[in-house]
Amino acid sequence: MDTKKITKIMKALSNPNRFELFMEISRRNQSSYEGEDCFVFNIMEKLNIGAPTISHHLKELSNADLIITERKGKLLVARINEQTLREFSDVINSK
Repeated sequence: MDTKKITKIMKALSNPNRFELFMEISRRNQSSYEGEDCFVFNIMEKLNIGAPTISHHLKELSNADLIITERKGKLLVARINEQTLREFSDVINSK
């Protein structure tokens, strides 16, 4: 992972609301059963953040390759990009 990508990830996670959103997506991905989706509208309700703000934060997290979003009909589903998270973790944990 190059320095540019690392700083992009760190910048994306530096905003407290965005970090909380990322952690909520992560928690929902870990606790959901196989085939159960993490719908963004459920996260909006839990975090009490409006649609325009959530949209902006999702875009920033997606641009940093931290999450993957897809549409299922009219609903937006978000999940953690496990590969990016693993690579970032390896960089952070390296000595």
